[in-house]
Amino acid sequence: MRASLRNDRRKVLAFASVVEIATGVVLIIDPAVVVALLLGTSIAGAGIPLGRCFGITLLALGLACWPTAQRAEGSVAAAGGMLLYNALIALYLVWLGKLGNMRGLLLWPGVALHAVVALLLVWTSRSPQGRREPGRIGE
Repeated sequence: MRASLRNDRRKVLAFASVVEIATGVVLIIDPAVVVALLLGTSIAGAGIPLGRCFGITLLALGLACWPTAQRAEGSVAAAGGMLLYNALIALYLVWLGKLGNMRGLLLWPGVALHAVVALLLVWTSRSPQGRREPGRIGE
């Protein structure tokens, strides 16, 4: 893989990790704020601890995918995990907005952000000639 694509993947992973860590921390502190901004609704009862569980998960995902010096290229597994999460959460948020009729102020920006991150991760996994290379996402 070209060095610039490796650096690009590291940058995308770092950006996505920061977003997920920040979202996770806010969910742990006050899940109702995230639910209101994202879905335009309120939560109560079991929704509060479940929101905090999701926050813990996002915090762990962000930390696990953070590119380090030991993973000079940006871990293929980390990029694959972050790609899968971003693609699926973008689709699920679209479903919630269209069929679930849940639309908060940050729903569509959230969809766009996750879709762009997923596309960037796919793009940075490509070789310059468009062929598969060892260490690509999905291999």
